[in-house]
Amino acid sequence: MSGAHTGAVNDADADADGPELADGSPDLPYGALAPAPKDEVAPLPAEPVVDDGVRRYPSTIGGAFYLAILAVIAVALAVVTTGAWRTGVRWYGGALLAAALLRAVLPARDAGMLAVRKRWWDCVLLAATGAALIFLAGSIPDQPL
Repeated sequence: MSGAHTGAVNDADADADGPELADGSPDLPYGALAPAPKDEVAPLPAEPVVDDGVRRYPSTIGGAFYLAILAVIAVALAVVTTGAWRTGVRWYGGALLAAALLRAVLPARDAGMLAVRKRWWDCVLLAATGAALIFLAGSIPDQPL
């Protein structure tokens, strides 16, 4: 039994840091990362690849649509503050419905910031919130002052 590694730890197979395999690497549980040696410094990550200096804003078509949706929502909130709250809330709900439609149509690589979660989850949440806002804006009765 001498010479074969059985996984058992005895004084001959272990050092102060723990058990080792036959090749000298530490015997760690599956998926565990080996600690860096104490006398070595971990290398820095590679430098990010810099484009030739040309940057398009936004970088995807979904980013442009996202900015358009935000602009409509800003207008809707401005309309709400002027007193026509039903119209403003309807615009807000319409913007969310448009975002749901765009998220459903655009591929994942082009969705930009419209893609937050899985496609179906984004679409369901945006459409449900937009529809609820439009429904509530039309169903809340006028209140006397």
